[in-house]
Amino acid sequence: MRTAYDVATVRTAERKLLTTLPEGTLMQRAAAGLATTCANLLCRVYGTRITLLVGSGDNGGDALYAGARLARRGASVSAVLLTPDRAHPGGLAALTRAGGRVADDPFDVLAAADLVLDGITGIGGHGGLRPAAVPLARAARGSDALVVAVDLPSGVDADTGEVAGEALRADVTVTFGAYKPGLFIDPAARYAGVVHLVPIGLDLPSVPAVEALQHTDAADLLPTPGAESDKYRRGVVGVVAGSARYPGAAVLAVAGALGGGAGAVRYVGPGGDAVIARFPEVLVSDGSPDKAGRVQAWVVGPGLGDGPGVAEVLASDVPVLVDADGLRGLDPDAVRARTADTLLTPHAGEAAALLGVAREQVEAERLASVRELAARYGATVLLKGSTTLIADARGPVRANSTGTSWLATAGSGDVLSGLAGSLLATGLPARDAASAAAYLHGLAGRRAARGAPTTAYAVSEALPGAWRDVTEASTG
Repeated sequence: MRTAYDVATVRTAERKLLTTLPEGTLMQRAAAGLATTCANLLCRVYGTRITLLVGSGDNGGDALYAGARLARRGASVSAVLLTPDRAHPGGLAALTRAGGRVADDPFDVLAAADLVLDGITGIGGHGGLRPAAVPLARAARGSDALVVAVDLPSGVDADTGEVAGEALRADVTVTFGAYKPGLFIDPAARYAGVVHLVPIGLDLPSVPAVEALQHTDAADLLPTPGAESDKYRRGVVGVVAGSARYPGAAVLAVAGALGGGAGAVRYVGPGGDAVIARFPEVLVSDGSPDKAGRVQAWVVGPGLGDGPGVAEVLASDVPVLVDADGLRGLDPDAVRARTADTLLTPHAGEAAALLGVAREQVEAERLASVRELAARYGATVLLKGSTTLIADARGPVRANSTGTSWLATAGSGDVLSGLAGSLLATGLPARDAASAAAYLHGLAGRRAARGAPTTAYAVSEALPGAWRDVTEASTG
C-alpha cells in the first residue's frame, strides 16, 4: 500500500527527527536522493547542462545542494534565484564551491538545459505560482529539458491536489520522506509525472491521509472460492438497471457483475431479453426487487431512467450500490437510516448535483468533495474520474489511478457498478469492494484499450485477465 500524509503530519515528523540529528543532515539526505535520481535519469552526468529554479524555502536549498553534488560530477549547473536575497545561504555556497554559478540570463540557461530542477515552492505552497515565476515555468516546460520537481510540482496544493492557478508540470517528482496527498489526486497528480520516494527516516503515524492500493493489496481483497463453495455461498448480486431507452446499461452492469466473483447474478428490470440473449446464466425477473429472490447485495441505477426500484432496494437489509439514475434526488436521510453498507458511485456531474455545487468545483476539489459526500450521506462514496477516490467515515481516503483515459466511454461506469456490487455480494465491506473494483476496472481498461479506443463491453471481457494479473503477481 502506498500511503500519503498531509503537510502538518510530515512537518511534525521532520521536527521530531531534526532533534536527533546534526544540523543540516535532513536536507543533505534529501539532496543526495534528489541528485541520485537526476543522475539516473540523465544516464551520463558529465557535460550535461542543469538549471535550478530556486525559491526561498527549503525546496530551494534541496535544489542547490543537489546541484552542487551534480556539479562535482562534471555537470554544468546554473541557478536561477527567484528571490536572491532569500536563497538558502548554505546551499548557494555549496553550489558555488562545486563550480556551479548563478545565471545571468535565466531564459538562456533554461533554453539550453538538459534537466531543470523545480525548487520554486514546496509542500507549504498555496494558490499557484506567483507572477514572477510564471514566465520561468513556461520557459522550462517549453524547452527540451527533463523537468524534475523537488518534493512537489510548484503551484499545486500538497494536501488537497488542487491547482488554483498556474503550476509547473514535471516529468518526474522526487518526494521526500512520504508521499503527499496531492501526488495521488487530480488535478495535481497530472502535474507530478513519475513519482520517486526518497526515504529520509521519518517516523510517521500508522493511519495516513490517503492511501493507494498496489497489486498485493488488491489480491488480498479479492475473494477465492473454497472447496465447499457453491453459487449461493459465493454470494448472489441483484442488478436493477436498464430501461426501454437504455437496455444496454442492463447488459453492461450484468457483465461487470459476472466478472466480480459472486456465484450468481439476479437481474430485475425491463431489459431481461437483452440480458438473457447475452448471458443465459443470469436469473431474470421483471417484477419488483423484493419479489426477485434473496441476494447478498444490490446494484441499482445504471440506465434506469425514471423506472422503479431505488426505494425498494434501499429498504432492503443488504449492502446496496447506487449509481447513475439511482442517484437523482437521492435522500440523505434514507441512506443514513440504512443499517447495511451503502456505496454511492457518482461521476463529477452527479456528485455536483448531490452536493448542490457546480461540476467545476467538484473537479477542482475532488478530495474535499468525496469527503463531504461520505459525511453527508453516511455512506461509502466512490467518486469516478481520472483518479478515482473512495471515502467513508472510518479510514483514509483511497485513491486509484490504474485506469486509462480510454475508459471515458459510454457504459464504462455501468461495468464498474456491476463489478463493485458483485464484490459487495461476496462479503467485502463497501470500502474494500469499491477499492478492489476500481483497481480491477482500471487494469481491465488498460488491457482492453492497449493505447487505442475501446468499448465498455470490451472492458468487461478484460476483467478475468486483470483479475489473473493481480493474483498471479501477488503469488510471485
